[in-house]
Parts: sequence; structure tokens; C-alpha cells
Amino acid sequence: MLGTFQQSRLRIEVDASASIIRDSLLRPMQVKHWLWPQQFQAGLPDQLTPGVKFTSYVGPLAIYHHVDLVGENHLRLLMAGGIDGFHEWYWGDGWIQSCLEGISAMPLNLAQTIYLWRLKQYLSQQRHES
Repeated sequence: MLGTFQQSRLRIEVDASASIIRDSLLRPMQVKHWLWPQQFQAGLPDQLTPGVKFTSYVGPLAIYHHVDLVGENHLRLLMAGGIDGFHEWYWGDGWIQSCLEGISAMPLNLAQTIYLWRLKQYLSQQRHES
């Protein structure tokens, strides 16, 4: 893998319950709404569970994911390809934390910041629609 070792931990406040955040992170149909421009392969299950493997794409760059752990307030994805490392998510009522670590040529902290902002916007929109 070409690139540099990078690590980033970001935590944000959101106006959402832990269960709504959980669905927004574990249900691929919801993830697709806020993780744009990242695209996912077809045929993903309704919910991510340990052992699920899938590929996402940022432009022509493929990132291979393996769902390692899923808990009530925790998700860990192992990644290879465009990013060799892992992405952990933690959440609770009103907050989300993202821990990203790996080797990549992409600026991981910038992408992580943008995706967290988009997730916060998505959660806010979901709250207003319900």
C-alpha cells in the first residue's frame, strides 16, 4: 500500500438518539444517503453484521471492508485497498465518535470530517421529517 500512516479521532454532538444513530451507521440504505460521494457495491444486506464483506468506491479507488464487530453502541470495520487500516464508530444519545487509522494516499482526516458533517446533517434532516 502506498501512502502515509494517518490516524484521526473526532467526536461530535448530534440531535439524535442512540438508536437512530445506530440505524444510520448499520443500515446500508441509510449510509448511502450521507456517505456520498462514496458508492457501494450492489447486494448489501439490510443491516451490517459481523463477517459481512463489501466494497466501496471513491471515484476509481476501491476500499474493501470487513465488518469486524457490531455492538449496541459500537461498529468496527477493517479496511484494505485504498485504505489499509480500520474505522471504529462509537455513539450514544446526542453524540458520535469516529476513530480512523490506516495507511492511505487520501487525506483521511479531511474525508472523516466531511463525512461526520454530512452524517450530522442527515440526522438533523431525519429528526425534522419524523
